[in-house]
Amino acid sequence: MGTVAHQPVKESTMPFPDLPWPLLQSVAALADAPLAQIAERLREATLPYMASSALVIFTEDCTGRPQKKAGDEDIISRVSITELDALRATLKDEGPWFGEAELAGQIRPALALKHASSNALLVLTDPPAGPERSEGLELVTYLWRLTARRIREKVADAPPSYLLESRAASAERLRVTAELTDLHSTTLETLLAALRSSSLDDAAARATVTDLTAKALIGLRTLSDRTTDLVKEPVAKAFERLREDLRPLTRYSGIEIEFIEPPLNGRALPGEVAHAARAIVRGLVLTMTEQPDVSRVRTQWDCDGENLLINVRDDGRGALKADAPSIARLDRRVQALTGTLRIDVMPGWGADVFVTLPLDLQTKPAGDVAGWDLAARELEVLEHLVAGHRNRTIASTLGISENTVKFHVRNLFKKLDVGSRTEAIALAHSHGLR
Repeated sequence: MGTVAHQPVKESTMPFPDLPWPLLQSVAALADAPLAQIAERLREATLPYMASSALVIFTEDCTGRPQKKAGDEDIISRVSITELDALRATLKDEGPWFGEAELAGQIRPALALKHASSNALLVLTDPPAGPERSEGLELVTYLWRLTARRIREKVADAPPSYLLESRAASAERLRVTAELTDLHSTTLETLLAALRSSSLDDAAARATVTDLTAKALIGLRTLSDRTTDLVKEPVAKAFERLREDLRPLTRYSGIEIEFIEPPLNGRALPGEVAHAARAIVRGLVLTMTEQPDVSRVRTQWDCDGENLLINVRDDGRGALKADAPSIARLDRRVQALTGTLRIDVMPGWGADVFVTLPLDLQTKPAGDVAGWDLAARELEVLEHLVAGHRNRTIASTLGISENTVKFHVRNLFKKLDVGSRTEAIALAHSHGLR
């Protein structure tokens, strides 16, 4: 995302010289800053009010780049996710925390602030003490809350290229972490075996090193688990964050928004899928509520183990257009994650939007049915239809709900251009599916 270079303007040239122009310019710079520069802009904005050696933002909204840093290179190059997560766990609420914490491998004085709705963390290292600290705290808190909200907005509005790059970064981080875990686990386990050997007679040294090495193994494996958690989000938690995002609209618009909960045991979503899904639903809901005579919007998520299934429906006149600019923009986000978006408009009854977002890279089915572009789960459902199974049997066999089966059957009818199960089975037979 591009940005306009920030050019400070002398206060003497301003039409209202009594206004706090440096602060207002800092707010404008934060609003315009791309995600890659937002930590630098926040540091520039906070330094006049709160000196610090380094500024670090830890946010799970950016799964591929959870840390955003500016300041002392010795600190920002060494601070770790584990340290930041441990510090965040000690914070009870949004209130400022001053104290000492392990950061960049050593204990340092720090100011920490947590943003309640996104769980993002701001850390300033080596803040001032005494009156100077308390005087600037209110402005730093204000600027941080503004920044945390802008990060969420920018991630939600990010172009497809950002989503693809972030997803690739997440996958690479997982791969490297897994390799490091295997390497160091093997090394440490070998050390443990050697130190436990009866040929070593220094019992005290052996016991001490054995204990330290065992703790190192636990810490390394915990780090691997934590890294995995950072790039995934439980489907129920992701849906609850969507509900929180739409709560103001529910409260003030006068339009009822109904939320159909996903199954609690659904597969965790990759971070980019969770963020994109919330942005897509928010966009659909806002588009639908802008239509005349809409009083109710219903949104439902489900997960079949391979895809996140989204359904958003309104009770309007059925005036939503598939080629509307807002829908085209949302469709590009869906396509960036190799998903599909389909709209069924029912004149006088409203619009029904179905979105499928794969949780993994899709593989096209082989054989004569490859031209239908079926997802793996859709092909499984079609095979069960061909075998004569009903929805309840299919749901039980695949471990999904009957509503999810119906969702896939509707998509099958659309892709196969048929109107009934009989037609779908006959067409499948003609293409060699038995």
